[in-house]
Amino acid sequence: MSLYFAYVMVGLAIAMPVGAITVEMTKQGLKNGFLHGWAVGIGGMTVDLILIIALYLGLAKILAIPFIQMPLWIVGAIFLFFLAYDSIKNADKDITMAGEKVNKSFFKTYRNGLLVAVSPGNLVFWVSVFGAVLADSYKGSESNSFVIVALGIITGILLHDIGLLTIVSFTRKIMNRQMIKWTSIIAGILLFGFGFYFLYEFYIGIQALL
Repeated sequence: MSLYFAYVMVGLAIAMPVGAITVEMTKQGLKNGFLHGWAVGIGGMTVDLILIIALYLGLAKILAIPFIQMPLWIVGAIFLFFLAYDSIKNADKDITMAGEKVNKSFFKTYRNGLLVAVSPGNLVFWVSVFGAVLADSYKGSESNSFVIVALGIITGILLHDIGLLTIVSFTRKIMNRQMIKWTSIIAGILLFGFGFYFLYEFYIGIQALL
């Protein structure tokens, strides 16, 4: 149990830095409430779980190949540009104030979480940082440790998401429609920033291969 709780803390630490998923979760949480914000987080965690299974099956080496990673930077940038454009274009739409009925599809916010998570930044993280951590715990007969570490980190990320969205839910109650609109615009600008960062990483990767 001590190993599990240790990696719960690691999961919390991993989730703390602001990334594209955090931005999208916060935006959806403010516009449509806790459950829609969490749908983004669940979408991200779906990809995370798939990657854990891939690591467990020894597929990390494939994801670590530069020629596999390079196209992912472009794909990730396209996904983020799509979400950023949608966030700014529809900043004043799909806003549900506290106490009002939410009409937005739960699946659409879940899909947004999937799109953000299927990015090279997320893939590279799991393969390098998380993959290295799990590789140390998965040695021969110690495969149970792999599962414990994985569950611990996923639990930590889940606790972070719930904590963040709880704060967002309380904040939402004191915000008006105009404030939420501008939050969506700012979120879109940040997502554009992450997209351009992915293009920069693609450029750096190309330079390294030449």
